[in-house]
Amino acid sequence: MSEPRQTTSHRDFAGYRGRPPNPRWPDGARVAVSLVVNFEEGSEFSVNDGDASNEAIYEVVHKLDGPDSCIDSHFEYGTRAAWWRIMDLFDAHGVKVTVSSCGRAVERSPELARDAIARGHEVSAHGWRWQSHADMDEASEREVIVNTVAAIERVTGQRPVGWHTRSATSPNTRRLLVEHGGFLYDSDAYNDDLPYYRDVAGKQHLVLPYAFDTNDMQYYNASRFNGADFADYVIDAFEWLKREGETAPKMMSVGLHLRMIGRPGRIGALERILAHITGSGSAWIAPRAAIARHWMTAVPARV
Repeated sequence: MSEPRQTTSHRDFAGYRGRPPNPRWPDGARVAVSLVVNFEEGSEFSVNDGDASNEAIYEVVHKLDGPDSCIDSHFEYGTRAAWWRIMDLFDAHGVKVTVSSCGRAVERSPELARDAIARGHEVSAHGWRWQSHADMDEASEREVIVNTVAAIERVTGQRPVGWHTRSATSPNTRRLLVEHGGFLYDSDAYNDDLPYYRDVAGKQHLVLPYAFDTNDMQYYNASRFNGADFADYVIDAFEWLKREGETAPKMMSVGLHLRMIGRPGRIGALERILAHITGSGSAWIAPRAAIARHWMTAVPARV
């Protein structure tokens, strides 16, 4: 039997080793809740927009190699109808969220990004197109970061301070974010229930982990979730973290997409989630930038 191959991987399997820091969330909250609305509509790949292929992830299982007005219209629903329904619901419950925005989506629907700012939400960066960065070369990825930041700042008047890549990053992503400067955090990790620091290019960089399970993309897996199932799942997750939060406060991410949660048959699930969490007396619902700033004060990076 051959010896196992040695690796230079920098993966961290230990985390806080069961002894997490206490961030002392505002007002004694046991759980900091981050609601993230992914604003991607208009940045997806579409043959009708001149791309070589169409986006492959959508609800109608009928993939076309040529123009596909069906999938295009699914994305258009997010900006035409769902945005207003979702944002009005947030207003009704008095919560502020992070709108994780693709640069091209902001450029094509600037009134939505401005509406988010006017309502007091954070607009963060979600890449230029809705695409993985896994195979990008360094020069191309650097350009993507620059263009995304510039588009959001140009439209909203505010520079994004958070970043999240669709699915897989490249080996260079986090370093390029730090080199670009101005980012408080990225969310390109799924490995903890609390923020943590990483040494990147000689700087202590903050990571706010994201989550795919408490995420409305599960609606695409029709055998897993209907509206009630999603609400039950998110509420169950919150209740467990609240229980742990009696002694070790936690953070929880809820991922939402305009074209998914914004449908009439699903928006009720979000209403149930908001009513439960806001009524718990144990949650601090805040944009990710606010959570990052609080963490940096309560749990400062080691110099």
